[in-house]
Formats: sequence, C-alpha cells, structure tokens
Amino acid sequence: MAPDAAQTAALDAPYYLPTGDEVAVFEQCHARSLAVMLKGPTGCGKTRFIEYMAWRLGRPLITISCHDDLTASDLVGRFLIRHDGTAWQDGPLTRAVRDGAICYLDEVVEARQDTVVVLHPLTDHRRMLPIDKTGETIHAAEGFQLVVSYNPGYQRMLKDMKPSTRQRFVALDFTFPPPEREAAIVEREGDVDPTIARGLVGLGQRLRNLHDRGLAEVPSTRLLIAAARLITSGIPVHLACYTAIVSPLSDEPSLIGAMRDLVDATFV
Repeated sequence: MAPDAAQTAALDAPYYLPTGDEVAVFEQCHARSLAVMLKGPTGCGKTRFIEYMAWRLGRPLITISCHDDLTASDLVGRFLIRHDGTAWQDGPLTRAVRDGAICYLDEVVEARQDTVVVLHPLTDHRRMLPIDKTGETIHAAEGFQLVVSYNPGYQRMLKDMKPSTRQRFVALDFTFPPPEREAAIVEREGDVDPTIARGLVGLGQRLRNLHDRGLAEVPSTRLLIAAARLITSGIPVHLACYTAIVSPLSDEPSLIGAMRDLVDATFV
C-alpha cells in the first residue's frame, strides 16, 4: 500500500530530537522576522536543527559555508561577462531575500568583517538588502529569515563576532544532548543496536572530560554517529572507534593513547 501524504511528509522530515524549547522559540522568531544565532560546539546538531525548522516551517533553505575568502560579492552577486555583454547574477543571500527563504550562514565569524557588515540591514526593522553595483534595494520577501551559527569555544581562541553584530540576533544555545537523548540519536542515525549506542555515548562523555587535559576539540555527536555507521557496516567496534573518534580528535601521542585506553575500557 502506498503511503499517504502525511506519511510521506513524515518520511521526508529531517530527523531532529529537541532538547528544550528551541523549536518554539525559533518559530516565534520566524513569525516576528527576528534574525537568529545558533551557538554551540562542533557537531552538536545546529545544522540539523535549521534543516528541520526549514522543513517544519515550509520554507526553502539556502546554506552558505563561511570562510576567510568569502566576499560580499560572493553573498550578494556580481556581473558576469558573456558573449553578448555583461549580466548580473544574484548571490545566495540575494536569492534568499527575493524568494523568502531561510538563509543559513554556517560558522559566520570565519567570514571577513567587511563581508558580515552586508548582513546588518537585513537584521533590523529595515529588512532590506542594498546592492551597490546595480543601485537596487531589495526588501525581504515574506518568510525570509537570516540565521547564523558559530562555535563560541573555538572562536574565543581565534575570532569572535563584533558586539554590533551579535546584538542583532536572538541567540539559541546548543550543547550535546543528555545521554539518553544522545543515545537515541546515535541509535537512529547510526542504525545501530541500542547497547552499542549507549556505549558510544558513554565513551563520548569520558572523552569529553579530557578537554581539560589538552584535547582542543571534544568528540561530537556527529563523530559518534560515524562510528556507529562503521560498526553497522561490519567494522569491529574498537577499530571503528579508533578511526572515527580517536584519530580525528588529536595527533598528540599521549592523548591518542589515553583515548584508546578509554575505548578499550568501554568496550571490553
């Protein structure tokens, strides 16, 4: 029997398990045209959350991965040379503003400050995007929302957002889920046995305690899911943990040894 419309929609929904009131708060931000900042460590579910919210709200999602070389033109657009002259091509931010999409800038502080300033008129009552090169000013279509993410712990060591930019956003704080919820996520996303999922989450919690011993980045839920998927595919548990969790986290021999010992103690 073919699935009905409701079943099809449920199957198409990105899997996301709420840990607090983040869904309700985001819905109200969207209804009131407020820009949102997602704060939290790498791999804790920020991107999956915004994918889920775009699906839930029925809005298209345009994602931009920020980096040092990202320019304002990369966001807004540029003139392209063609055989019959030049033509303007909208950038991803401009397309989102015109179409009423959710525009998600991942790791926004990786972008240059002169690039981030382009976002300011879209984050207050004006909700507009001036395009200097064409002289056009675009007013955001209904449904447009600007969302950014960043990792406070990582950025504190390298870069941070200017106060004048931070105060333009409502902030949602993300962290790793409680153990029982994280185990449910690993089980579902890794298609792994519940016992293995609980073991991986327990290992993740022990490894996160090494943060004070020099581990720059702690294991994310994403890494635990990667290990689960390897285990499901037939890779031995210890090898899956070594390759998917331990090795990506550090090159320091003493830390690698300590992490491997924790793997061996967790999965006896």
